[in-house]
Amino acid sequence: MISTTFDRQVVLIVDDMPDNLAMLSDALDESGHIVLVATDGLSALQRLDHITPDLILLDAMMPGIDGFETCRRIKQLRQVSHVPVVFMTGLSETEHVVRGFEVGGIDYVTKPIRPQEVVARIGAHIRTGRMMSQARGVLEQAAHAVIVLGGNGLPTWQTSKASQWLEKYFGAPAPGSQRLPAALQVWLNEQLVRQRQGENLDQLPPLVVRLDQGELHITLCGPGQGHGASLLLEEKTGAAALARPEDGPALPASLEACRLTPRESDVLLWLGKGKTNRDIADILGMSPRTVNKHLEHIFVKLGVETRSAAAVLASSVAAGSGGQLLQ
Repeated sequence: MISTTFDRQVVLIVDDMPDNLAMLSDALDESGHIVLVATDGLSALQRLDHITPDLILLDAMMPGIDGFETCRRIKQLRQVSHVPVVFMTGLSETEHVVRGFEVGGIDYVTKPIRPQEVVARIGAHIRTGRMMSQARGVLEQAAHAVIVLGGNGLPTWQTSKASQWLEKYFGAPAPGSQRLPAALQVWLNEQLVRQRQGENLDQLPPLVVRLDQGELHITLCGPGQGHGASLLLEEKTGAAALARPEDGPALPASLEACRLTPRESDVLLWLGKGKTNRDIADILGMSPRTVNKHLEHIFVKLGVETRSAAAVLASSVAAGSGGQLLQ
């Protein structure tokens, strides 16, 4: 794949209107950018197989797949998912603006296009994008793995090492999924609630997920200057895998010794998939009160105190046994 040059910024313009392409190409070329063009979403995706631009300027309304769907697919391509996307649109209604941000866009400009404004916005976003890329490069080389969280508590970016460890300890994600494993999300939600109740994140114990070959320690770090909340992951193997007293519960790799009843196993299975008590009740044909009673017994047998710890245990054991909690 061709990388961008250091001193000249590469911009990919995706628009089906020749006049817009010509006007923007001239303006960007005069300002010192390298300009690449595509006239529809599919050809843009094909170009991204071979080049990594510094920024993508994307028309929202095009024949074939529109700009929103094109952006969504771009964000699923690991090699270019970090590239900032700026929408060009005549659709200034709130719903279209919101949709652009939801699929991964970082900004939008409205038509008729004002070239000087577009050039200024592109320059600002490319500078920010390059600083973020440098920071990511440093994180990729670090001993820890990092998952950056958005304001909604969902992941916005993670290092490759974090992806590898999540798959190892929680199982392979669904194709195209950008979400955390359900059990980990349950634990994270509990930590965020505790934070809102005034507890200091630095004093909360990490989550420890144990498999036969080691442990994964997951810590929620609060927002700081220039960044939001994040998850810090560290794998411990051998002697280093012995849980320290200040750590959270170390979860075993097998449930066989816990002597769960078949019904308790069913409840734990759905808990590990992130289901609420009411969801589990509907699925298994029982009352939420009965589900809660089963969970009380499960917590005692597993030696855990919270549903998040039980959920992570269920998820990690399922990953290590090909998706089967109990044989």
